[in-house]
Amino acid sequence: MCVAGFAATVRLMTTTVELPLWLLIVILLFAAVTFASHFLFPSVRWFFRRRLEKVVAKVNEKLERPIEPFKLARRHDMIQRLIYDPAVTRAVAAHAKDSGIPENVAFEEARRYAREIVPSFSASAYFGVAIRLAKLLSNALYRVRLGYQDEDALKSLDPDATVVFVINHRSNMDYVLVTYLAAERSALSYAVGEWARVWPLSGLIRAMGAYFIRRKSRNELYRCVLARYVGLATNGGVTQAMFPEGGLSLDGALKPAKLGLLKYISDGFTDGDRDVVFVPVALNYDRVLEDRILIAAGDAGERRFRARISVVAGFALKQVWLRLTGRFHRFGYAAVSFGSPLSLAQFSAGKKGDIAASLGAELMRRIGNVVPVLPVPLVAHVLQGGAPMDRAELERSVSGLLAQLGDAYVHLPRNNRDYAVEVGVRHLAERGIVIEKEGLFHTPDAQRSALAYYANSIRHLVPKDGPVLSADAKEISATAGS
Repeated sequence: MCVAGFAATVRLMTTTVELPLWLLIVILLFAAVTFASHFLFPSVRWFFRRRLEKVVAKVNEKLERPIEPFKLARRHDMIQRLIYDPAVTRAVAAHAKDSGIPENVAFEEARRYAREIVPSFSASAYFGVAIRLAKLLSNALYRVRLGYQDEDALKSLDPDATVVFVINHRSNMDYVLVTYLAAERSALSYAVGEWARVWPLSGLIRAMGAYFIRRKSRNELYRCVLARYVGLATNGGVTQAMFPEGGLSLDGALKPAKLGLLKYISDGFTDGDRDVVFVPVALNYDRVLEDRILIAAGDAGERRFRARISVVAGFALKQVWLRLTGRFHRFGYAAVSFGSPLSLAQFSAGKKGDIAASLGAELMRRIGNVVPVLPVPLVAHVLQGGAPMDRAELERSVSGLLAQLGDAYVHLPRNNRDYAVEVGVRHLAERGIVIEKEGLFHTPDAQRSALAYYANSIRHLVPKDGPVLSADAKEISATAGS
């Protein structure tokens, strides 16, 4: 019996077994994955890690502020560090108690928030792709000019301090333009709103080092996770960029600072911490790409707006066609100024209590002081009075406005006032915001909101709407593009 049983077993072992082709493929795939995870992936990861280190070392040689190790940490490790932070674990326990849910459920909720917020910075993607695309796109759409900057103050910043660029928010082009013009200083980590949390844009933005925020969330657990990430990044020396207004300006004017992120930074700062230096950045455009959408949202009193993909695609295809047919013209000038830096250590010295409100007000004041004045805003402000003007009267009015602008930073193309007027009128006329009839320039009633939108960008610089800053207007002369 034993012999017979043994023989039967041998026959069974040598019997041919037929498998469906799909099952064989699945088995082979599992085997390949297992092999790769144990033998190939560690080597591949090591190889790419070494390449990344070399890229970062080469990039850091050219940057004024080298990329900090915090920014280069593995995303998984950063998420783990964040969710096990003592403040987050306390918030998890409080959230579980308040919501009547198990702590493990609240913990998983915190993990989801951390995954949503934490970026996955790629130096190769940022410096190899993003910077080049930002430069190409900026100069393709605009004549880019670099306005005022206190170069000595910027170069004398404490090398150990965390630098935070605070920027007025006119357009989604702001991200592109500032990334391009700050390329020699550092890699910027942007705070990006919910609009960009869609595939595949979200992955690209994460690779650029940006982190996502829910601007209107009132969930205390989420706010704690976000606050701790901002605190860890700030303490880690990550160069950041944020828009204190909290969203795009709907009427073109500067808005008071919203205190979310600024409060996270100021509340987490104590004596002896790494200093935080805020660098005000002011942008202005002869044409804001989304102006009609923003104006319509402002007129409707509704901040929620969304451009349809079909509209965006149609606009892009139109510009490509105009370029192919030799009829494309850039959208005027875009200018960026860098204001006087503000040290958080110095600003908070001797102050008690919550300083976020006063900090936000001071930063917006500094941003406002260096907003560039461009041809379209100049002409728009003069024509806002409503009375038709001929060319000579328009030029005289612009001259009078220039005399009132004090230390504002004005770009006069070709250093010529009359040519600046011509440029401003031409761009406004192309879009029907200004029309010429019988030698007189005026704005149709339906375009009043659009004219005001561009005039509002410099309204705070005019004495009747704000303080007189000084004597003669200065011209922006530095060219940052073509």
